[in-house]
Amino acid sequence: MRELNLDQLQTFAEVIELGSFSAAAQRLNLTQPAVSQQVKQLERRLGVRLIERIGRRAHPTAAGLDLIAHVGQVRDAVSGALDAMVFHRDGRIGRVRLASGATACIYLLPRVLRRLRESFPSLEIVVSTGNTPDLLNSLERNAIDAALVTLPAPGRMFQVMTTLDDELVAVFPRGAPVPSRVIAAALNARPLLLYETGGHARRVIDDWFLRAGLSAKPIMQLGSVEAIKKLVEAGMGCAVLPSLAVGGPGASEGLQVRPLVPRLRRRLGLVTRRDKRLDRGLRELVKAMSDVRRRRR
Repeated sequence: MRELNLDQLQTFAEVIELGSFSAAAQRLNLTQPAVSQQVKQLERRLGVRLIERIGRRAHPTAAGLDLIAHVGQVRDAVSGALDAMVFHRDGRIGRVRLASGATACIYLLPRVLRRLRESFPSLEIVVSTGNTPDLLNSLERNAIDAALVTLPAPGRMFQVMTTLDDELVAVFPRGAPVPSRVIAAALNARPLLLYETGGHARRVIDDWFLRAGLSAKPIMQLGSVEAIKKLVEAGMGCAVLPSLAVGGPGASEGLQVRPLVPRLRRRLGLVTRRDKRLDRGLRELVKAMSDVRRRRR
C-alpha cells in the first residue's frame, strides 16, 4: 500500500477520462503542473509509463489501460471503508446531493423524499434545482450525486434510469373558449406563455412547434411553472405545461387542461455517473425512483 498514493491514482484517472491534463486540473481545482507532477510521481513509483500524448489528447499506454481497470475498484473500496466509518461514528448512512428541474422538485420529489426520510431518518438529502444542461454539467463535475432531468442526457459517462413518461398539455384559463383541436397554430394565435429557453423541457416544446412548420412565439418566458399557472389563471394567455404540474389532487380549479394534437410527451430520468460508487444513501434513492417508475406503469 505504501507504493500507491490515492490522490495520484485519482488524478491519473481524471486525465484518462478527460483526455487532457488541463481539463483534469480544472476539475480537481489544481494547477496543470501539479497534475503533471502527480502523474510523473505515480509513474516513478510503478516504474512504467502510464500516459502518452497522441495529437492533442492524453491516452493511456498499455500499462495505463491495465491500471485504470483497477482504479475504480480501489475508489469503491476506499469509499466503502469511509462510509462504514461514518455509520459507526454518528449513525448516518450518508449524504445524497440530488438536483432536479423545478417541476419534478415541486410535484414528484416531495413524496419520494418523505418516504426516504421516514425509512432512513439519518440520511442527509441536499436538493437543488436548475435546467437540465446545467445539472448534467454539475453531475459531470461530481458537484452532485444524481440529477432528475428531462431526457435525453447525452454522454458516455452517464447512467440513465427512465423514471416517468410525462405528457405535455395545453392549459387555458377557466371559462375561456377552447379550440376543439389544440394544434400548434391554435396556440400561436393566442397569447402564449412558455418556459424560459435553455432547458430541455422548452426544447421539447419548441421541437413540437417546428414539426408543425411553426416557431413558438411566447409573449412571456418564465422559469417558474407556478408563475405560469397563476398568469394563465389570471387570463394572461395559454401555456404548454407538463401534466405532472396541472393534474392530480393539486390541480387548479382555475385552469382548463387539454391534450395537444399530436400528443407530446417528455421523459424524466434519474441520471448518475457510471463511475460513481453507489453508497447506501444513493442506492436507496435509486431504489425509490425505481419504485416511482413501477407505480406509474
